Amino acid sequence: MKGIASLLFFSILLSCAPKSSNEENTLAGISDPEVMKYAIAGKTLYENHCGNCHQNNGEGLGNLIPPIKDSDYFKASIHRSVRIMKYGQEGKIVVNGQEYDQPMPGSPRLNPLEISQISTYLYNIWGLNEGKITSSDVEKYLKTTPEI
Repeated sequence: MKGIASLLFFSILLSCAPKSSNEENTLAGISDPEVMKYAIAGKTLYENHCGNCHQNNGEGLGNLIPPIKDSDYFKASIHRSVRIMKYGQEGKIVVNGQEYDQPMPGSPRLNPLEISQISTYLYNIWGLNEGKITSSDVEKYLKTTPEI
């Protein structure tokens, strides 16, 4: 019963939030209350730390900043994405067939919980359904180099 009450609360919260006419409600497809809680916090963190470059809609900035939304590079590895959020990335990458060579600064001040919230948000919107990415997952990813 507690889970249903939480889900109802988050649904009401989302329905009351102001929505831009140009922005889809990216959280609408999340049904798990725990994932929703992380995703709500992650959306705010994403908009504050990542949205200036990657845009709040995840579509990037033309030929300069790659998209996250519908990005083959992003979808390929949560592990790699977590490390990039924390430590940044330099060098050429190919995203959806287009080459990008703009350094991305890391966000070393983001802690594992914040990175897990951003990751949970991003990996559960735009048709993705990865579930909750925990701070323990993030800590593990930050200690190892991704294979991709």
